[in-house]
Amino acid sequence: MSDLSPRARKILLSVVTEFIATGEPVGSRTLARKYGLDLSAASVRNVLADLEEAGFLKQPHTSAGRIPTDRALRLFIDTLIELQRVTPEEQARIGARFAEIYAVADDPLRETGRLLSEMAGAAAVVAPPRQEMRALVQLRFIPTKPKQLLAVLVFNDGSVENRFIPVEESLPDAELTRIHNLLVDVIEGRTLGEIRDLFARRLADEKLLYDTLRRRAFELGSRALEDVGRRGGADTLVIEGHARLIDLPEYGDADRLKKLMRALEEREELIGLLDKTMVAGAVTVFVGSEAGELGAGELSLVVAPYTERGRMAGTVGVLGPTRMDYAKMMPLVETTAAAMSEALAKPNKP
Repeated sequence: MSDLSPRARKILLSVVTEFIATGEPVGSRTLARKYGLDLSAASVRNVLADLEEAGFLKQPHTSAGRIPTDRALRLFIDTLIELQRVTPEEQARIGARFAEIYAVADDPLRETGRLLSEMAGAAAVVAPPRQEMRALVQLRFIPTKPKQLLAVLVFNDGSVENRFIPVEESLPDAELTRIHNLLVDVIEGRTLGEIRDLFARRLADEKLLYDTLRRRAFELGSRALEDVGRRGGADTLVIEGHARLIDLPEYGDADRLKKLMRALEEREELIGLLDKTMVAGAVTVFVGSEAGELGAGELSLVVAPYTERGRMAGTVGVLGPTRMDYAKMMPLVETTAAAMSEALAKPNKP
């Protein structure tokens, strides 16, 4: 950015703004006429040529105007953009819609996707709360037959999961009671992922070799959680509003439409981008090629994490063309994530 002159920055901003608005290559005459550059078309063309050589612009055809590259869009997002803040009135309205969705909807995640798609005029992506983020409130072992225990796991969302665990020898009731009492203090307030990591660390501690009860408790706990929370992924991801993308002029070409449809099928890569957003903990934008296979479909992703009762849970975002209105989408996605978090912080509906 520091290598660009004020004139080049202004012209680049004008090109990006015009391209986002129209989706069409931008010519020097349009820039000189519409954006108050106080420059001749010839002078604008010289700056455009310099920006193209620097990798910020490209020409789809020799006689056409220029369009911004992913590098230019990234620069626009990071340094030039002026976000269109969501007004308090709009925030209140969006919050009320989500409070209603999470109070009465049978499938709130899908309804969330539909609402965001409607507000954004693009496709919406919603990743459900990750299984690893569920908090475990109780873990008990019940003898069922010789050398077998039934592990009963109770989660804070009210769900219950059971696992049969083979053991080398039957455990007396008194020892199981001590194991239960020990595990109560260990699991309290922790998520499934945190408990799994804790058990692994404790079992790797050499001092545990001399504490038979604790070692047995953590071994049983580790085996009880072995396959829990591994389900989910691409099949649980919600994508709403495909038609809003198909109807855009940039996908009127059959070849581009095929690339779009192939890109939307790459759900595992999309999940990887959503996981990166969870790590970042803030609104994140993946522009074109930064989004891997999605970029091949000329798509960008604006996504934010949401929380459930104060814990990072899942992600919600907008999937649209690289020329999407980032200034609008970033605050909208952030507001949506905040509204979801607030709705999920309330007690479960009866």
